[in-house]
Amino acid sequence: MAGKFELKKSKNDKYHFNLLAGNGQVILASEMYEAKASAVNGIESVKKNSADAGRYDKLTGKDGSPYFTLKAANGQVIGQSQMYASAATRDAGIQSCMSNGPAATVDDQTA
Repeated sequence: MAGKFELKKSKNDKYHFNLLAGNGQVILASEMYEAKASAVNGIESVKKNSADAGRYDKLTGKDGSPYFTLKAANGQVIGQSQMYASAATRDAGIQSCMSNGPAATVDDQTA
């Protein structure tokens, strides 16, 4: 099963999206956007940049948990992963983002 983007509207009327793997697990979460069009542009940016290994930053949280961010060509963070138990599982998350992101469909749940 292929990955997909879920576009959602939050309780405070902001828009955000998650990239889900084929198994339904969240790979990447976006920031909150004021406008739906901005969130849609964020999805397009993930599609364009997610296949490029150079766009990922491998980071460590305050509690020592590995995670990653995906950046656009201009250096702006497009999305962030969950916290992982190990560097190996974080790296697998990056691979999943690279393989699912470019061709993922969009499930617009804001309508």
